[in-house]
Amino acid sequence: MKLTRRETLLLILLLGVAAWALGGAFARFDTPYAGYQGGSAIVVIPTGSSVAAVASALGDARVIRSPLTFRWLARWRDVSSKLQAGEYLFDRAQTTSQIIDRLVRGDVLLHRVTIPEGLTGAEILARVAEARLAAPRDLEAAFRDAAPIRDLDPKATDLEGYLFPETYRFARGTPASRIVAEMVGRFKGVFDASMRARAGELGMTVRQAVTLASLIEKETSVPSERGLVSAVFHNRLRAGMLLQCDPTVIFALASSGRYHGTLTTADLAFASPYNTYVAAGLPPGPIASPGRASLEGALHPTDSRARYFVADGSGGHHFSETLEEHARAVGRWRRLTKRGA
Repeated sequence: MKLTRRETLLLILLLGVAAWALGGAFARFDTPYAGYQGGSAIVVIPTGSSVAAVASALGDARVIRSPLTFRWLARWRDVSSKLQAGEYLFDRAQTTSQIIDRLVRGDVLLHRVTIPEGLTGAEILARVAEARLAAPRDLEAAFRDAAPIRDLDPKATDLEGYLFPETYRFARGTPASRIVAEMVGRFKGVFDASMRARAGELGMTVRQAVTLASLIEKETSVPSERGLVSAVFHNRLRAGMLLQCDPTVIFALASSGRYHGTLTTADLAFASPYNTYVAAGLPPGPIASPGRASLEGALHPTDSRARYFVADGSGGHHFSETLEEHARAVGRWRRLTKRGA
């Protein structure tokens, strides 16, 4: 049926009024809203959730005013299947449109985990697990898979030493393999081509350089001493001397479940390739994750003939070239510790 001109104009007018009314109603619904208490709300959207389930979760948390409006708008925008699962933090009033945009982007809550220098792989995994970012079993499996570092260290059997100390941010539920891969990727970014070239100049593999850096990291926290500790170890290696590094004994004992917080004289004889009191040369691999400064120290030892060092009572160490000088420094240290007992 053909409409008359008057009927056509009337239809256009009615449609315009309807659109205006619908737009006004939507504008009233799509105003910024935050009905939750306490200043913020966290909503977890499980994988595979329908748009109705998402709307219900947001409504229950009082992040949105109307689940029906959310469902209608998501379908009208054709994004119902694009809402991403994850953990979301809402800490300010937002419109329904803005919330839908966030879910389409996957703007999930990121949790910060800080990895200090000198932690072992087991200690790093424990920190990540404590943050509830991934299951301990999955983290352990990812740590045991050396594939991410094999291009630099073909002998690696796990990722010890290669989980770089840094502050990371991960979404809860991130696969453990992705978490450790990001840490290894950060190591690779720091231990770059220039560092690898320098290791080659010293006749060291990447594994050897990182192993030495891990010893330095565990021996001193004083920045100015890292090059000196490195010099001592380089000098002892060249002279064919045992490194006699206490942290290697601790690592060997801890790896066997035998370390109880203190070292004894008997512990120094513990049979392990990681015990540098009984095994010559560097340990078979890193004993912790070294930071950039210790990596630099391993590759650029101070020009020194020192072969010994012992704590000096002030937080640092006394470095000695001869055994006689070292014996006197050890005597001073023992007197200091005896007075403090």
